[in-house]
Amino acid sequence: MTASIEPFTPSVPDTDLDDLRDRIRRTRWPEDATVPDWSQGVPLGYLRELCRYWADGYDWRARQARFDELPQFRTEIDDVDIHFLHVRSPRPDALPLILTHGWPGSFLEFVEVIGPLTDPAAHGGDPADAFHVVVPSLPGYGWSGRPRTTGWGIEHIGDVWSELMYRLDYQRYGAQGGDWGAAVTTCLAQQHPDPLVGIHLNLIRALPPKGQTEFTPAEQEAIATGLHYQRWEAGYSTQQSTRPQTLGYGLTDSPVGQCAWILEKFWAWSDCDGDPVGFFGADRLLDNITLYWLTETATSSARLYWESFRSFRTSDVKVPVGASMFPKEILQVPRHWAEASYPDLRYWNEPERGGHFAAFEQPGIFVDEVRNFFRLVR
Repeated sequence: MTASIEPFTPSVPDTDLDDLRDRIRRTRWPEDATVPDWSQGVPLGYLRELCRYWADGYDWRARQARFDELPQFRTEIDDVDIHFLHVRSPRPDALPLILTHGWPGSFLEFVEVIGPLTDPAAHGGDPADAFHVVVPSLPGYGWSGRPRTTGWGIEHIGDVWSELMYRLDYQRYGAQGGDWGAAVTTCLAQQHPDPLVGIHLNLIRALPPKGQTEFTPAEQEAIATGLHYQRWEAGYSTQQSTRPQTLGYGLTDSPVGQCAWILEKFWAWSDCDGDPVGFFGADRLLDNITLYWLTETATSSARLYWESFRSFRTSDVKVPVGASMFPKEILQVPRHWAEASYPDLRYWNEPERGGHFAAFEQPGIFVDEVRNFFRLVR
């Protein structure tokens, strides 16, 4: 293991981009669904239109040039290269903050919030809210390396994040995450609490107290949301947590298959009024999808479910916690359920807009939520 940290600039050969476009154009399409909506999956016409733009209009080179303006690095930890953004604030006393994405997201989710978080004064904010921002790519995702052995679940990643912050010489910092990022951030707090001033989460996993038989309307809604997720939305996680390798053959070979697999989740889990392309913009969605394709990480990203799906727990979090429950989040949890899992819950808010991909959907609201919590614990 080496402790060196090296600047990193992604390199994508022209042949990879040519191959992507060729594969899209040669897609063997299925027939249309027998329903006019999304209830059987991504509608054929919707997907064909997006993929037509992907092949003939989308410009990866121009998009990557924007991302490359942010300082990127890699360091090897436990024989796996970890890719991360590291953007220091112009304010020397800024609080270090590590932001962790989930699936099917990437470090790109946080691109629009980095400026306001690192330099609030330049974005109409209070300079005292400044952060030094670290955004790693999960192992097996994006430009991070793909683990070649088992044992790379959320607990191990929590240890790796602790080592990463140590290498960056951050001895006191905060952490934030949603989706798998919330699980990793929780593990970081459980396993390495001393350097943490607190954690902020935008996904909370919590159940009603044991033995409870009567529920308020808000609790009934939370239960109904969870049941809907289990019945209609969780098929992907069953596949990824049991047979990620089998799934990976199709997604690694077909860009349209990879696109549909990810696009459906942005439709189902975001506050987009049923039109993810219209809400996010085709370029922003394709940035994330193309990253999965070019890095060939459909299988390795799904493998995190196999590694972690049955191990996540929320007990024993002793550090201060803040939570933002966005209205279209896939799991809706009342505050008192969350308090049972996170006893030092110091901040709770329910924003009016936003869903599972909070920083990507509502960057302004996300920044406000992060600032509001960490003001309490700086």
